Amino acid sequence: MNSKSLLRAFLAAIVMVPAFTSCRKELCFNHFRNAAVALEWEYEWERDYGAGHAADWDADFHGFGYDALRPERPEGVTLLTYALGGTEPSTSFLPVEGADVNLGEGGEHSLLFFNNDTEYIVISDIASLPEARATTTSRSRSSLGLIKEKHPDERTINPPDVLFGSFVDKLPEIGLHESAPLPLRMQPLVYTYVVHYEFEHGLEHVALVRGALAGMAEAVYLRDGVTSEEQATILYDCEFAGYGAVAKVRSFGVPGFPDEYYGRSAESRASRVYTLNLEVRLTNGAFKEFTFDVSDQMAGQPRGGVITVSGIRVEDNENLGDSGFDVTVDGWGEHVDIDLPVGNQK
Repeated sequence: MNSKSLLRAFLAAIVMVPAFTSCRKELCFNHFRNAAVALEWEYEWERDYGAGHAADWDADFHGFGYDALRPERPEGVTLLTYALGGTEPSTSFLPVEGADVNLGEGGEHSLLFFNNDTEYIVISDIASLPEARATTTSRSRSSLGLIKEKHPDERTINPPDVLFGSFVDKLPEIGLHESAPLPLRMQPLVYTYVVHYEFEHGLEHVALVRGALAGMAEAVYLRDGVTSEEQATILYDCEFAGYGAVAKVRSFGVPGFPDEYYGRSAESRASRVYTLNLEVRLTNGAFKEFTFDVSDQMAGQPRGGVITVSGIRVEDNENLGDSGFDVTVDGWGEHVDIDLPVGNQK
């Protein structure tokens, strides 16, 4: 075959390629419907229900600015896609800015998004969309005598990781070969409480500090941001400050609370008891525990805020003697916190 014949054959093949590779919408079975998901993140660490912290923040007292508490951008997103008919949801993984999502064979869908770069968060009951929720792993502390008397049935937990979520109730059917824009806002499901422990006397006698906050929500429902009725005690470490100690405690918030930022009206808060704990280890190795009723402070701060307790005293005669305690070696000793496996979360 000469060169002219080869050229004619090549041009004919090019002309024929679209005939074999293109498809008619009504006859194509391997192209599907896409939702062009674009994610926007809401970096809030508290919701203002009248406390006005953002407008009246004293960075000198707190030791950091208001914006320093804002959560950082997550690293990845999980999408659960629920089709009508009660089948198991399909799972997709998206970058934090979003991506095109293939919705398969069509029909209406419900979409549930949450970030997946967490250490302590446990997602459960995802087969049932109304029951899908997030909790956090258990943490054990053997020295919680006083707070356990007030909250005997509560699970003790790690502070939850930063968690965001978004939900689309009914995404209308998208036409074949179509891509529908879907802008979404990822809203926080975990908030932060700044806890200040103000010492009146004896801070110089203290070698270690840690705390607990009891009466808090054990879980949050991913669909609407409502917290569970079950209560839990959050265990956390503290840092020293000039006035005493401070902690930044992440939490799902108070139990059974609808969130108006998820389109639901904030209901009146039931009368609940919230207890704050402080445990110290003195420089002689002795332990001392303090508890405070902070129910009045929590009533106006169901989703993050500031808790302050004062009047804490360690008397000089409580730190007499030398037991050979070395804080850098002994730490909390036999009373060290223990993280429990995921299977022991009840």
